Amino acid sequence: MLSAHHRALIKATVPLLESGGEALTRHFYGIMLSEHPEVRPLFNQAHQASGDQQRALANGVLMYARHIDQLEALGPLVGQIVSKHVSLQILPEHYPIVGGCLLRAIREVLGADVATDEIIEAWAAAYGQLAQILIDAEESAYAVAASAPGGWRGARWFRVANKVAESEEITSLHLQPEDGGALLDFQPGQYIGLRLTLDGQEVRRNYSLSARGNGREYRISVKRESGGKVSNYLHDRLQVGDRLELFPPAGDFVLRESNKPLVLISAGVGITPALSMLEAAQDSGRDIHFIHCARHAGVHAFRDWVQAQAEANPRLRHYYCYSEPRDHDQAHATGLLTQERLAEWLPGERDLDAYFLGPKPFMAQVKRHLRELGVPEQQSHYEFFGPASALEA
Repeated sequence: MLSAHHRALIKATVPLLESGGEALTRHFYGIMLSEHPEVRPLFNQAHQASGDQQRALANGVLMYARHIDQLEALGPLVGQIVSKHVSLQILPEHYPIVGGCLLRAIREVLGADVATDEIIEAWAAAYGQLAQILIDAEESAYAVAASAPGGWRGARWFRVANKVAESEEITSLHLQPEDGGALLDFQPGQYIGLRLTLDGQEVRRNYSLSARGNGREYRISVKRESGGKVSNYLHDRLQVGDRLELFPPAGDFVLRESNKPLVLISAGVGITPALSMLEAAQDSGRDIHFIHCARHAGVHAFRDWVQAQAEANPRLRHYYCYSEPRDHDQAHATGLLTQERLAEWLPGERDLDAYFLGPKPFMAQVKRHLRELGVPEQQSHYEFFGPASALEA
Protein backbone atom coordinates (compact mmCIF):
# COMPACT_ATOMS: atom_id res chain seq x y z
CA MET A 1 0.00 0.00 0.00
CA LEU A 2 1.37 3.42 -0.95
CA SER A 3 1.05 5.62 2.14
CA ALA A 4 1.03 9.43 2.35
CA HIS A 5 4.56 9.19 3.76
CA HIS A 6 5.66 7.13 0.77
CA ARG A 7 4.18 9.71 -1.60
CA ALA A 8 6.02 12.52 0.14
CA LEU A 9 9.32 10.64 -0.16
CA ILE A 10 8.72 9.91 -3.84
CA LYS A 11 7.99 13.57 -4.57
CA ALA A 12 11.14 14.55 -2.68
CA THR A 13 13.21 12.57 -5.19
CA VAL A 14 11.84 14.51 -8.20
CA PRO A 15 14.79 16.98 -8.31
CA LEU A 16 17.21 14.03 -8.36
CA LEU A 17 15.31 12.44 -11.24
CA GLU A 18 15.26 15.72 -13.14
CA SER A 19 19.04 15.98 -13.00
CA GLY A 20 20.10 12.34 -13.09
CA GLY A 21 17.21 10.23 -14.32
CA GLU A 22 18.88 9.17 -17.54
CA ALA A 23 22.06 8.04 -15.76
CA LEU A 24 19.87 6.00 -13.41
CA THR A 25 17.92 4.31 -16.19
CA ARG A 26 21.09 3.63 -18.19
CA HIS A 27 22.51 1.83 -15.17
CA PHE A 28 19.20 0.01 -14.69
CA TYR A 29 19.23 -1.35 -18.25
CA GLY A 30 22.87 -2.35 -17.89
CA ILE A 31 22.06 -4.45 -14.83
CA MET A 32 18.90 -6.01 -16.20
CA LEU A 33 20.08 -6.90 -19.70
CA SER A 34 23.38 -8.34 -18.51
CA GLU A 35 21.99 -10.38 -15.61
CA HIS A 36 18.58 -11.38 -17.01
CA PRO A 37 18.98 -12.60 -20.60
CA GLU A 38 15.39 -13.87 -20.55
CA VAL A 39 14.10 -10.29 -20.97
CA ARG A 40 16.49 -9.21 -23.73
CA PRO A 41 14.08 -10.14 -26.56
CA LEU A 42 11.64 -7.56 -25.20
CA PHE A 43 14.01 -4.66 -25.90
CA ASN A 44 15.20 -3.27 -29.23
CA GLN A 45 18.98 -2.99 -28.97
CA ALA A 46 19.01 -0.13 -31.49
CA HIS A 47 16.93 1.92 -29.06
CA GLN A 48 19.40 1.01 -26.32
CA ALA A 49 22.35 2.12 -28.42
CA SER A 50 20.72 5.43 -29.37
CA GLY A 51 19.68 6.18 -25.79
CA ASP A 52 16.00 6.43 -26.75
CA GLN A 53 14.98 3.64 -24.38
CA GLN A 54 16.82 5.19 -21.45
CA ARG A 55 15.40 8.65 -22.10
CA ALA A 56 11.88 7.28 -22.46
CA LEU A 57 12.08 5.37 -19.18
CA ALA A 58 13.66 8.35 -17.39
CA ASN A 59 10.78 10.52 -18.60
CA GLY A 60 8.22 7.91 -17.52
CA VAL A 61 9.73 7.53 -14.05
CA LEU A 62 9.92 11.30 -13.65
CA MET A 63 6.31 11.82 -14.75
CA TYR A 64 5.15 9.08 -12.38
CA ALA A 65 7.01 10.67 -9.46
CA ARG A 66 5.70 14.15 -10.25
CA HIS A 67 2.09 12.94 -10.40
CA ILE A 68 2.18 10.32 -7.67
CA ASP A 69 -0.80 12.07 -6.00
CA GLN A 70 -2.82 12.34 -9.22
CA LEU A 71 -2.02 9.50 -11.59
CA GLU A 72 -4.81 10.57 -13.93
CA ALA A 73 -2.57 13.56 -14.80
CA LEU A 74 -0.27 11.14 -16.64
CA GLY A 75 -2.78 11.31 -19.48
CA PRO A 76 -2.07 9.08 -22.49
CA LEU A 77 1.36 7.93 -21.27
CA VAL A 78 -0.01 4.89 -19.41
CA GLY A 79 -2.09 3.84 -22.41
CA GLN A 80 0.93 4.13 -24.71
CA ILE A 81 3.03 1.98 -22.38
CA VAL A 82 0.30 -0.64 -22.02
CA SER A 83 -0.16 -0.84 -25.79
CA LYS A 84 3.55 -1.33 -26.42
CA HIS A 85 3.69 -3.97 -23.66
CA VAL A 86 0.72 -5.83 -25.12
CA SER A 87 2.19 -5.81 -28.63
CA LEU A 88 5.35 -7.44 -27.26
CA GLN A 89 3.53 -9.73 -24.78
CA ILE A 90 4.94 -8.40 -21.52
CA LEU A 91 3.72 -10.76 -18.77
CA PRO A 92 3.30 -10.47 -14.97
CA GLU A 93 6.47 -12.52 -14.34
CA HIS A 94 8.57 -9.84 -16.03
CA TYR A 95 7.67 -7.15 -13.49
CA PRO A 96 9.61 -8.49 -10.45
CA ILE A 97 12.75 -8.58 -12.61
CA VAL A 98 12.29 -4.95 -13.64
CA GLY A 99 11.43 -3.87 -10.11
CA GLY A 100 14.41 -5.53 -8.50
CA CYS A 101 16.83 -4.03 -11.03
CA LEU A 102 15.27 -0.58 -10.74
CA LEU A 103 15.55 -0.48 -6.96
CA ARG A 104 19.13 -1.69 -7.16
CA ALA A 105 19.95 1.00 -9.72
CA ILE A 106 18.42 3.71 -7.51
CA ARG A 107 20.59 2.57 -4.60
CA GLU A 108 23.78 2.28 -6.64
CA VAL A 109 23.45 5.50 -8.63
CA LEU A 110 22.18 7.77 -5.88
CA GLY A 111 24.26 6.18 -3.15
CA ALA A 112 23.23 4.84 0.23
CA ASP A 113 23.32 8.29 1.86
CA VAL A 114 20.61 9.57 -0.50
CA ALA A 115 18.81 6.33 -1.38
CA THR A 116 18.21 5.36 2.23
CA ASP A 117 16.27 2.30 3.29
CA GLU A 118 13.26 4.56 3.74
CA ILE A 119 13.54 5.91 0.17
CA ILE A 120 13.98 2.40 -1.25
CA GLU A 121 10.93 1.20 0.68
CA ALA A 122 8.87 4.09 -0.73
CA TRP A 123 10.00 3.38 -4.28
CA ALA A 124 9.31 -0.34 -3.83
CA ALA A 125 5.75 0.51 -2.83
CA ALA A 126 5.40 2.99 -5.71
CA TYR A 127 6.73 0.48 -8.23
CA GLY A 128 4.40 -2.19 -6.88
CA GLN A 129 1.44 0.14 -7.38
CA LEU A 130 2.45 1.02 -10.94
CA ALA A 131 3.21 -2.60 -11.83
CA GLN A 132 -0.23 -3.70 -10.69
CA ILE A 133 -1.90 -0.94 -12.73
CA LEU A 134 -0.05 -2.10 -15.85
CA ILE A 135 -0.54 -5.82 -15.19
CA ASP A 136 -4.29 -5.36 -14.75
CA ALA A 137 -4.62 -3.21 -17.88
CA GLU A 138 -2.54 -5.62 -19.94
CA GLU A 139 -4.47 -8.67 -18.77
CA SER A 140 -7.69 -6.91 -19.73
CA ALA A 141 -6.31 -6.28 -23.23
CA TYR A 142 -5.11 -9.89 -23.57
CA ALA A 143 -8.51 -11.20 -22.51
CA VAL A 144 -10.39 -8.93 -24.92
CA ALA A 145 -8.17 -10.01 -27.84
CA ALA A 146 -8.57 -13.69 -26.95
CA SER A 147 -12.36 -13.56 -26.67
CA ALA A 148 -13.07 -11.45 -29.77
CA PRO A 149 -14.01 -13.12 -33.10
CA GLY A 150 -10.83 -14.30 -34.77
CA GLY A 151 -8.81 -13.38 -31.69
CA TRP A 152 -6.07 -15.21 -29.85
CA ARG A 153 -3.73 -14.96 -26.87
CA GLY A 154 0.04 -15.13 -27.16
CA ALA A 155 1.65 -16.00 -30.50
CA ARG A 156 -0.10 -17.32 -33.61
CA TRP A 157 1.59 -18.64 -36.75
CA PHE A 158 1.09 -16.74 -40.01
CA ARG A 159 2.45 -17.34 -43.50
CA VAL A 160 3.77 -14.73 -45.91
CA ALA A 161 1.19 -14.72 -48.70
CA ASN A 162 2.82 -11.93 -50.71
CA LYS A 163 5.78 -9.60 -50.57
CA VAL A 164 5.68 -6.26 -52.43
CA ALA A 165 8.37 -3.59 -52.84
CA GLU A 166 6.61 -0.26 -52.25
CA SER A 167 9.69 1.97 -52.64
CA GLU A 168 13.48 1.73 -52.54
CA GLU A 169 13.27 1.36 -48.74
CA ILE A 170 9.83 -0.02 -47.85
CA THR A 171 8.51 -3.54 -48.51
CA SER A 172 5.03 -4.80 -47.63
CA LEU A 173 4.34 -8.25 -46.21
CA HIS A 174 0.87 -9.76 -46.60
CA LEU A 175 0.36 -12.17 -43.71
CA GLN A 176 -2.36 -14.84 -43.49
CA PRO A 177 -3.09 -17.12 -40.50
CA GLU A 178 -1.59 -20.55 -41.04
CA ASP A 179 -4.55 -22.28 -39.38
CA GLY A 180 -6.95 -20.75 -41.91
CA GLY A 181 -9.15 -19.47 -39.12
CA ALA A 182 -10.92 -16.16 -38.67
CA LEU A 183 -8.82 -13.05 -38.22
CA LEU A 184 -9.18 -10.49 -35.44
CA ASP A 185 -10.24 -7.06 -36.67
CA PHE A 186 -8.28 -3.99 -35.59
CA GLN A 187 -8.65 -0.22 -35.38
CA PRO A 188 -6.94 1.91 -38.04
CA GLY A 189 -3.59 3.05 -36.66
CA GLN A 190 -2.83 -0.05 -34.58
CA TYR A 191 0.20 -2.33 -34.92
CA ILE A 192 1.12 -5.97 -34.43
CA GLY A 193 4.05 -7.63 -32.68
CA LEU A 194 6.36 -10.15 -34.34
CA ARG A 195 8.48 -12.81 -32.64
CA LEU A 196 11.48 -14.12 -34.57
CA THR A 197 14.54 -16.22 -33.89
CA LEU A 198 17.54 -14.82 -35.74
CA ASP A 199 21.00 -16.36 -35.45
CA GLY A 200 19.81 -18.34 -32.44
CA GLN A 201 18.46 -15.30 -30.56
CA GLU A 202 14.83 -14.37 -29.99
CA VAL A 203 13.82 -10.84 -31.01
CA ARG A 204 10.49 -9.04 -30.93
CA ARG A 205 9.35 -6.01 -32.90
CA ASN A 206 6.10 -4.21 -33.64
CA TYR A 207 4.98 -2.82 -36.99
CA SER A 208 1.99 -0.69 -37.97
CA LEU A 209 -0.79 -2.33 -39.94
CA SER A 210 -0.72 -0.48 -43.24
CA ALA A 211 -4.04 -1.55 -44.75
CA ARG A 212 -7.58 -1.64 -43.44
CA GLY A 213 -8.65 -4.97 -41.95
CA ASN A 214 -10.38 -7.31 -44.40
CA GLY A 215 -10.82 -10.47 -42.31
CA ARG A 216 -8.34 -12.44 -44.46
CA GLU A 217 -4.87 -11.02 -43.90
CA TYR A 218 -2.76 -8.35 -42.24
CA ARG A 219 -0.37 -6.11 -44.14
CA ILE A 220 2.70 -4.50 -42.63
CA SER A 221 5.09 -2.27 -44.56
CA VAL A 222 8.64 -2.34 -43.24
CA LYS A 223 11.40 0.19 -43.85
CA ARG A 224 14.89 -1.22 -44.27
CA GLU A 225 16.99 0.33 -41.51
CA SER A 226 20.74 0.61 -41.91
CA GLY A 227 22.16 -2.11 -39.67
CA GLY A 228 18.64 -3.16 -38.64
CA LYS A 229 18.78 -6.83 -37.75
CA VAL A 230 15.07 -7.51 -38.14
CA SER A 231 14.23 -5.16 -41.01
CA ASN A 232 17.07 -6.49 -43.15
CA TYR A 233 15.96 -10.06 -42.45
CA LEU A 234 12.41 -9.24 -43.49
CA HIS A 235 13.63 -7.54 -46.67
CA ASP A 236 16.34 -9.97 -47.75
CA ARG A 237 15.75 -13.41 -46.29
CA LEU A 238 12.04 -13.82 -45.58
CA GLN A 239 10.27 -15.35 -48.57
CA VAL A 240 6.67 -15.94 -49.66
CA GLY A 241 5.48 -19.09 -47.88
CA ASP A 242 7.70 -18.57 -44.83
CA ARG A 243 6.19 -18.52 -41.34
CA LEU A 244 6.09 -15.75 -38.74
CA GLU A 245 4.73 -15.64 -35.19
CA LEU A 246 2.39 -12.71 -34.59
CA PHE A 247 0.86 -11.23 -31.46
CA PRO A 248 -2.63 -9.66 -31.65
CA PRO A 249 -3.05 -6.03 -32.79
CA ALA A 250 -2.57 -3.33 -30.16
CA GLY A 251 -2.17 0.43 -29.89
CA ASP A 252 -4.15 3.47 -28.80
CA PHE A 253 -3.10 5.76 -31.69
CA VAL A 254 -6.32 5.06 -33.55
CA LEU A 255 -8.71 6.94 -35.78
CA ARG A 256 -11.51 8.32 -33.63
CA GLU A 257 -15.07 8.83 -34.75
CA SER A 258 -15.67 12.44 -35.75
CA ASN A 259 -17.32 14.55 -38.42
CA LYS A 260 -14.58 17.18 -38.37
CA PRO A 261 -12.15 17.55 -41.28
CA LEU A 262 -9.39 14.94 -41.05
CA VAL A 263 -5.72 15.79 -41.62
CA LEU A 264 -3.16 12.98 -41.89
CA ILE A 265 0.47 14.16 -41.79
CA SER A 266 3.37 11.73 -42.15
CA ALA A 267 7.05 11.53 -42.96
CA GLY A 268 8.94 8.50 -44.25
CA VAL A 269 7.65 5.17 -42.99
CA GLY A 270 5.28 7.12 -40.74
CA ILE A 271 2.90 6.85 -43.68
CA THR A 272 1.98 3.27 -42.73
CA PRO A 273 -0.71 3.86 -40.05
CA ALA A 274 -1.99 6.86 -42.03
CA LEU A 275 -2.85 4.50 -44.90
CA SER A 276 -5.26 2.40 -42.84
CA MET A 277 -6.76 5.59 -41.37
CA LEU A 278 -7.24 7.04 -44.85
CA GLU A 279 -8.84 3.84 -46.11
CA ALA A 280 -11.23 3.69 -43.16
CA ALA A 281 -12.19 7.38 -43.41
CA GLN A 282 -13.06 7.30 -47.10
CA ASP A 283 -16.68 6.33 -46.47
CA SER A 284 -17.21 8.82 -43.64
CA GLY A 285 -18.07 11.83 -45.78
CA ARG A 286 -15.32 13.84 -44.07
CA ASP A 287 -13.00 16.20 -45.89
CA ILE A 288 -9.54 14.57 -45.80
CA HIS A 289 -6.18 16.27 -46.29
CA PHE A 290 -3.32 13.81 -46.74
CA ILE A 291 0.15 15.37 -46.35
CA HIS A 292 3.29 13.28 -46.78
CA CYS A 293 6.96 14.23 -46.56
CA ALA A 294 9.80 12.16 -48.03
CA ARG A 295 13.38 12.72 -49.11
CA HIS A 296 12.56 12.06 -52.78
CA ALA A 297 10.26 10.08 -55.05
CA GLY A 298 12.40 6.95 -54.86
CA VAL A 299 11.60 6.46 -51.18
CA HIS A 300 8.01 7.71 -51.39
CA ALA A 301 5.89 4.60 -50.85
CA PHE A 302 2.23 4.27 -51.87
CA ARG A 303 2.18 7.45 -53.95
CA ASP A 304 0.23 5.83 -56.81
CA TRP A 305 -2.28 4.27 -54.41
CA VAL A 306 -3.00 7.58 -52.66
CA GLN A 307 -3.28 9.28 -56.05
CA ALA A 308 -5.89 6.72 -57.12
CA GLN A 309 -7.88 7.30 -53.93
CA ALA A 310 -7.86 11.05 -54.54
CA GLU A 311 -9.09 10.60 -58.11
CA ALA A 312 -12.01 8.53 -56.83
CA ASN A 313 -12.86 10.75 -53.85
CA PRO A 314 -13.40 14.49 -54.42
CA ARG A 315 -13.24 15.09 -50.65
CA LEU A 316 -9.64 13.86 -50.51
CA ARG A 317 -6.79 16.30 -51.15
CA HIS A 318 -3.18 15.15 -51.10
CA TYR A 319 0.10 17.06 -50.87
CA TYR A 320 3.71 15.89 -51.06
CA CYS A 321 6.88 17.61 -49.90
CA TYR A 322 10.38 16.33 -50.85
CA SER A 323 13.34 17.51 -48.81
CA GLU A 324 16.02 16.14 -51.19
CA PRO A 325 14.31 15.85 -54.60
CA ARG A 326 16.05 14.06 -57.44
CA ASP A 327 16.00 15.28 -61.01
CA HIS A 328 12.51 15.00 -62.51
CA ASP A 329 10.85 14.35 -59.13
CA GLN A 330 7.45 16.00 -58.94
CA ALA A 331 6.11 17.25 -55.62
CA HIS A 332 3.88 20.03 -54.40
CA ALA A 333 6.82 21.56 -52.52
CA THR A 334 10.48 20.97 -51.75
CA GLY A 335 12.42 21.46 -48.54
CA LEU A 336 10.97 20.99 -45.08
CA LEU A 337 7.34 21.21 -44.06
CA THR A 338 7.26 24.81 -42.84
CA GLN A 339 4.45 26.40 -40.90
CA GLU A 340 3.57 28.58 -43.88
CA ARG A 341 3.35 25.57 -46.18
CA LEU A 342 1.28 23.59 -43.69
CA ALA A 343 -1.08 26.57 -43.32
CA GLU A 344 -1.71 26.47 -47.09
CA TRP A 345 -2.47 22.75 -47.04
CA LEU A 346 -4.74 22.63 -43.98
CA PRO A 347 -8.49 23.15 -44.26
CA GLY A 348 -9.57 26.74 -43.76
CA GLU A 349 -11.48 25.68 -40.64
CA ARG A 350 -8.99 24.90 -37.84
CA ASP A 351 -11.54 22.90 -35.85
CA LEU A 352 -10.11 19.71 -37.31
CA ASP A 353 -8.64 16.36 -36.25
CA ALA A 354 -4.93 15.96 -37.04
CA TYR A 355 -2.94 12.72 -36.84
CA PHE A 356 0.80 12.82 -37.47
CA LEU A 357 3.67 10.37 -37.37
CA GLY A 358 7.32 10.35 -38.43
CA PRO A 359 10.78 10.96 -36.95
CA LYS A 360 10.64 12.64 -33.55
CA PRO A 361 12.03 16.04 -34.70
CA PHE A 362 9.45 16.09 -37.48
CA MET A 363 6.62 15.35 -35.03
CA ALA A 364 7.82 18.01 -32.59
CA GLN A 365 7.82 20.55 -35.43
CA VAL A 366 4.37 19.53 -36.68
CA LYS A 367 2.96 19.64 -33.16
CA ARG A 368 4.26 23.18 -32.71
CA HIS A 369 3.01 24.27 -36.15
CA LEU A 370 -0.48 22.90 -35.52
CA ARG A 371 -0.74 24.64 -32.18
CA GLU A 372 0.44 27.97 -33.58
CA LEU A 373 -1.98 27.66 -36.50
CA GLY A 374 -4.91 27.31 -34.10
CA VAL A 375 -5.60 23.57 -34.12
CA PRO A 376 -6.86 22.59 -30.64
CA GLU A 377 -4.25 20.60 -28.70
CA GLN A 378 -6.74 17.87 -27.79
CA GLN A 379 -7.41 17.31 -31.51
CA SER A 380 -3.73 16.84 -32.35
CA HIS A 381 -2.76 13.16 -32.12
CA TYR A 382 0.58 11.39 -32.56
CA GLU A 383 2.37 8.12 -31.86
CA PHE A 384 5.97 6.93 -31.45
CA PHE A 385 7.41 4.05 -33.45
CA GLY A 386 10.01 3.55 -30.73
CA PRO A 387 9.76 3.91 -26.94
CA ALA A 388 6.99 6.22 -25.72
CA SER A 389 8.59 9.46 -24.61
CA ALA A 390 7.96 13.18 -24.29
CA LEU A 391 7.45 15.23 -27.42
CA GLU A 392 8.85 18.64 -26.74
CA ALA A 393 6.61 21.48 -27.81
